[in-house]
Amino acid sequence: MSFLANRMTQIVPSPIMAMVARANALAEAGRSIIDLGIGEPDFPTVESAKRAGIAAIENDKTGYTPSAGIRELRQAIVSKFWRENGVAYNLDQIHVAAGGKQAIFNAMLATVDAGDEVIVPAPYWASYPDIVRIAGGTPVILTCHADHGFKLQPEALERAITPRTKWFVLNSPSNPTGAAYSERELRALAAVLLNHPHVHVLADDMYEHLVFGTFQFRTMAWAEPKLYPRTLIVNGVSKAYSMTGWRLGFAGGTSELIRAMNSIQGHSTTHPSSITQAAATAALTGPQDDLPLRRKIFEARRDYIVKRLNAMSHISCTAPEGAFYVYPSVGEALGHVAPGGKVIETDTDLCAYLLEHAGVSTVPGSGFGLSPFIRISYAASERALEEACDRIEAALAALQRSS
Repeated sequence: MSFLANRMTQIVPSPIMAMVARANALAEAGRSIIDLGIGEPDFPTVESAKRAGIAAIENDKTGYTPSAGIRELRQAIVSKFWRENGVAYNLDQIHVAAGGKQAIFNAMLATVDAGDEVIVPAPYWASYPDIVRIAGGTPVILTCHADHGFKLQPEALERAITPRTKWFVLNSPSNPTGAAYSERELRALAAVLLNHPHVHVLADDMYEHLVFGTFQFRTMAWAEPKLYPRTLIVNGVSKAYSMTGWRLGFAGGTSELIRAMNSIQGHSTTHPSSITQAAATAALTGPQDDLPLRRKIFEARRDYIVKRLNAMSHISCTAPEGAFYVYPSVGEALGHVAPGGKVIETDTDLCAYLLEHAGVSTVPGSGFGLSPFIRISYAASERALEEACDRIEAALAALQRSS
């Protein structure tokens, strides 16, 4: 009998971390590797947050804090939700966690019982299904096809809802596709949800500041105010303020749910780092000038990589509305033979080929629930993107038809 819990048989290792580990191993062996696999801004943490973090250390703000988070940070989050999203919360409706992932984890543990179902549109962020399984629930995966912009259609949502459905997870803009739901699209989904009052919405808005062109970000609780009591908004400072390693996420929801999430956290991490909380407070209340500037840079990078990919053989790519990923189709590459004789049978094979042959790290779509696609992050310098595209283009051109 295994010493490990049965739940471990249901958990899939992160495909992102697996590719990162292999890329790191090759780099340590002396290979030139361009990492387009990790979802991390290449900009430094905003200055206001850095200064506040240093000041917190120097002023000995290093003790325990309330599990819910320090009052100053929760007030900053309340102000942020109202200022940027038009959604009103009180302090007791705010949860502060060690990353958006922990906020989602706390919400699932606080609400999901064995047999409960959680609707997860695919392609999905790789952690969603496993978090649901760890909590004892059943992820219900709904495929969102490329011809619908990788976005869930209302009729598919309607068909998936059962009496056991507890949550619907809505990630916009999306990791891994960059797809974002317009106000009209949100209201169409909301029209379905209004007919099923037992279903709650987990709105993962982590990439809200990274939308391009004329697209206007909206969150579900604003698009349909009647869903406000059933919506948990999850966000954080990782992507907008380049604070991935600081580990600070937050959520807004009903006071009942937030109390339960705080209780869960009180028995796990207790609270996020006091230093990080001080830095996040400064990020949310300080100058916001960096956000639009960085968004413009990301938009230019998106346009560049989409154009380059669509000029290559065996790959096609649509331009996403947001985030810093593209999710190109690689179906045309399958069945081709790589130099050395290996047949490319899956998107995982292709990612391995691009890493080993071209020195470019990407992530297979199989890890996000929809193949044959790959996720490419363009959170890299323009020079790195240009070199990566040159390498990918040469590697794809080297593929031969199988005999």
